[in-house]
Amino acid sequence: MAQAIPQQEQQMLAIPLAELPPRFGRAVRVEGHHIAVFRLASGEVRAVENRCPHRGGPLAEGIVSGEHVYCPLHDWKICLTDGKVQPPDSGCVRTYRTELRGEMVYIYL
Repeated sequence: MAQAIPQQEQQMLAIPLAELPPRFGRAVRVEGHHIAVFRLASGEVRAVENRCPHRGGPLAEGIVSGEHVYCPLHDWKICLTDGKVQPPDSGCVRTYRTELRGEMVYIYL
């Protein structure tokens, strides 16, 4: 039986940290991917697909609270750690691994 070959992640420069204020999101486009990048109050940086699964709202424009973002269109609460929509709603968005090197944020595709 053939085994699946793991796909290599590609690291891409996304945004300078100085352009990402705490508790705000920024929309970036990396290799055709529309990504919302967030700097949490803790200083951690998270990245998710910039599209709410409900009606496609731009998550980068949402309100950040703790490790969640609220969609600006219909207030769906989405976890920035695992991409899961919180009950009573359901669904998920793709998450992207991030890395902070110096003052630059990198995203793994």
